[in-house]
Amino acid sequence: MDDLSPIAEVIARRRSCRKYKRQPLTEDDRRALTAFIAGNAGSPFGGRTRFLLVAATEQERAELKGLGTYGFIDGAAGFLVGAVERGPRDYEDYGYQLECAILRATALGLGTCWLGGTFTKSGFARRIALGAGELMPAVAAVGYALEEGFSRDRIRRMAGSNARLPAAALFFDGSFGAPLAPGAAGAYAGALEAVRWAPSASNRQPWRLLRTTTGWHFSLARTKGYGKGTLLFAVLRLADLQRVDMGIAMCHFALVARAAGLTGGWVIDDPGIAGMSAGVEYTATWRPSR
Repeated sequence: MDDLSPIAEVIARRRSCRKYKRQPLTEDDRRALTAFIAGNAGSPFGGRTRFLLVAATEQERAELKGLGTYGFIDGAAGFLVGAVERGPRDYEDYGYQLECAILRATALGLGTCWLGGTFTKSGFARRIALGAGELMPAVAAVGYALEEGFSRDRIRRMAGSNARLPAAALFFDGSFGAPLAPGAAGAYAGALEAVRWAPSASNRQPWRLLRTTTGWHFSLARTKGYGKGTLLFAVLRLADLQRVDMGIAMCHFALVARAAGLTGGWVIDDPGIAGMSAGVEYTATWRPSR
């Protein structure tokens, strides 16, 4: 992904940051992040995405104060905003690409925070000229972190962001009734650990991975009452953030796998997974190169 530090280390040190030093990005950091965004082509499902790094204005800060916990974002120098063309796996493509940009920002020494919700009619949408056929399911705050902001971040503590589900609850071998045995992942152990520590909305960690002879199959285990099909999301027209989460998890897996020399790519090849339960939806498969 970059020449600054190993991607697994970048993933390990990235944390959500809600309090920032009140200073603009340096010209070097701004140029480096902007250049990365411009050259970061190739979403996993081919969806058209575009992103901008924009300086924070009082209008955006005011809008965030009306979005619950996002009102706790304090002093961000700017925001990563984007658009994805509507399509079958638009949210996953968006999550994948924005997480790539966030990790690049982390590698540069910047603090970041995912902000998911509904931004279609926001100042963020106007900054990127969001089209009628496009979505903006999330943005990301960017800036220089106040270190004390991490230890005092009660939003992070409330969400349980420092905790993660055990590997046995996330990774399976052959069927969902068979957790992947410790040490059985082989060369993919680092990629799985990177998935386990991926950020997700309310720290729900909705991804489930199943290994078969044809690859690693990613599925979404929906949180009850969260997302598609719920009255709240339909009325408020909220983004399907758990699908964005799947894109984030896929990004972590692919970047760490490739850094380890494991070649492969994303395909849609639903294997009719054994043990699939209600509320679990197939997303995609990482197929290793032969």
